[in-house]
Amino acid sequence: MYDLLVLGGGPAGYLAAERAGHAGLSVVLVEKRAIGGVCLNEGCIPSKTLLNSAKIFDYAKHGEKYGVFTEGARIDQKAVVDRKNKVVRNLVAGIKGSLRTCHVTVKDGFGTILGRSGDAFRVQVGEEVLEAARLLVATGSEAVVPPIPGVKEGLAEGYVLTNREILDLLEIPASLVVVGGGVIGLEMASYFNSVGSKVTVVEMLDHIAGPTDLEISALLQKNYERKGVVFRLGAKVTSVSKGAVGFETAGQAETVAADAVLLSIGRRPVSTGFGLESLGVLTERGRIVTDARGRTSVPGVWATGDVNGQWMLAHAAYRESEVAVKDMLGQRDAVRYAAMPSVIYTNPEVGAVGETEETCRAKGLPFRKVVLPMNFSGRYMAENERGDGICKMLFDEAGARVIGCHILGGYASEIVMTAAMMIETEMRVKDIQELVFPHPSVVEVLREAVFQLD
Repeated sequence: MYDLLVLGGGPAGYLAAERAGHAGLSVVLVEKRAIGGVCLNEGCIPSKTLLNSAKIFDYAKHGEKYGVFTEGARIDQKAVVDRKNKVVRNLVAGIKGSLRTCHVTVKDGFGTILGRSGDAFRVQVGEEVLEAARLLVATGSEAVVPPIPGVKEGLAEGYVLTNREILDLLEIPASLVVVGGGVIGLEMASYFNSVGSKVTVVEMLDHIAGPTDLEISALLQKNYERKGVVFRLGAKVTSVSKGAVGFETAGQAETVAADAVLLSIGRRPVSTGFGLESLGVLTERGRIVTDARGRTSVPGVWATGDVNGQWMLAHAAYRESEVAVKDMLGQRDAVRYAAMPSVIYTNPEVGAVGETEETCRAKGLPFRKVVLPMNFSGRYMAENERGDGICKMLFDEAGARVIGCHILGGYASEIVMTAAMMIETEMRVKDIQELVFPHPSVVEVLREAVFQLD
């Protein structure tokens, strides 16, 4: 019998297995498809590899702004996809090596929970039944496929795509309609716009990027529109057919041409279909309910990553799994979500952490704000011709501590971690003002912002 059985080999699962194995527990990890899960194989890493190629291509096409002139720059989609696959293979190999180093047993196959017998949780994989004293459920999430007329047929015929299929396209569609203006949809809209597709984003809300600060969201949309992306907001998709997408705005029916359609209206936890009900674990609207230590309603069962529906982000999954394993080992820790950063890896990037103006108002939290153009950073100006990025920092009413930070611009994904540390450690503004930032660096904009407080 194992000390721990981990069901799911994505970021939450493999990180938990590594940590538990390193701590001396005997661990078995069950994965039905591929180690690394959606994030490594069909999400985070593949999409960022494509986006980096698009960024290089953009520089090549518009190098004259920086005194660099190129002719005949072109994108080779097959070469881009081949490189993406190489990056994924190398990272998957690295994770498998780490699991071996931590003495984790890996079982390939679909795991079905049979229930509990005495002190052991029982999970069947193929013809084998595994037993473990503890169970960690890390089954992740799946793309939501809406019941829109024509979607099912389009998926079967290949012109309707999810995040999985679009990352393997070897031909660039002349026109792409993205259904959903969230993170996945925007990142793929950014990529395919850069490499030559005519991109239209159809979004039900009156803004893009979901819970992103509305000022940042509006500025991001303007950046996209300048590049040629068309947005149809407040629009409900009513039909999908080969070559066209139908939608309604303000009661008016419209259509837009589409050689390919990306479905990106969200993801939902995978909490059914593998026997979880045999344990009586509490779920709510499809997610497994957990506390701040990853514990479920059933003693001995933890759930981390997308399946608990807290934050569907790989780095959140890492932290949740670290805390869950510590809890198994009797070490006190808890996940704190107030300083959980999020990023949209478009060009320009969006980095966000903590409260937005909208959440402050919804919660009745008094706040003060400072909004600075990214041009306060000399390095930003040196590297961005006519860049219009901004940095917005929110402070408590007294102006003593940072409670939120939202950035649009290059390096936002890296800068936001500095802001997250300020929020997580509850640094006082006067202490931040005493920090020495390297010059010239884009992150200096945070220092400039804290000195703008009255």
